[in-house]
Amino acid sequence: MLSIVPKDIGWIEVICGSMFSGKTEELIRRLRRAQIAKQNVAIFKPVIDDRYSSEHIVSHNECRLPSIAVMSAQEILAKRGEATVIGIDEAQFFGMDLVDVCQKLADMGLRVIVAGLDQDYTGKPFEPIPQLLAVAEYITKTLAICVKCGNPANRTQRLSHDSARVVVGAQNIYEARCRFCHEVYTEEKDSKAQE
Repeated sequence: MLSIVPKDIGWIEVICGSMFSGKTEELIRRLRRAQIAKQNVAIFKPVIDDRYSSEHIVSHNECRLPSIAVMSAQEILAKRGEATVIGIDEAQFFGMDLVDVCQKLADMGLRVIVAGLDQDYTGKPFEPIPQLLAVAEYITKTLAICVKCGNPANRTQRLSHDSARVVVGAQNIYEARCRFCHEVYTEEKDSKAQE
């Protein structure tokens, strides 16, 4: 297999998938390799994601790296310092501005590695990941294991009946499901279940 490695240009790498599929773990692995290679790395996460730490990106298996919590994607441009490698976790919480920010960083010659959910809890595309996939040079889709049947899982099952699109949580609120086992809560389903 021929692998083309960019030289003297920037690029965007996107790591996407459901919750519990190893996205942050893969992001950390790539960033650690860049640090071992003595590359200047800056890591960012949204302020809203303080599940495990407010000062680190943390995988569900507790791998961690120090990070900078920011309120908006625009702050990444201002706070990148001299970094040549930019890591961004939980990209789905940044909104559509992140696409433009990643494009600017790559156009400046930086390696930009982004991790995030590509689908929301209903199985619909979760912006800005679909747009980032369209402009990225490298894409990695990670899969979890369905907790119901053991098949490959690419969906995130919300266990609560909260209908807000963004509800930050982990195993207490979400689990990985395959296409077949994934269910979307609706008030109609709830009222039929109570009959």
